[in-house]
Amino acid sequence: MEAFEVHISSMVVHVRPEHLAAVKQGIEALPGAEIHAQSACGKLVVVLESHTQTHITDSLEKIAGLEHVLSTALVYHQIEPLES
Repeated sequence: MEAFEVHISSMVVHVRPEHLAAVKQGIEALPGAEIHAQSACGKLVVVLESHTQTHITDSLEKIAGLEHVLSTALVYHQIEPLES
């Protein structure tokens, strides 16, 4: 039986408030990314889910590299084993 993992991470993303909609669109275009909360001052809570840690780190880098993103902070990362 082959083992699989599920990686769940959350992060806070700080965005220039006037560009919140554009950044949200960029985040929502990433596979496994969901925005769970937002504030008018430009803060987003983003949850990432994937089967590999590499995908999580790639997504974190893509979000940090989006235009108008001021900062990102990884808040949580959990790895759960799954069996097929």
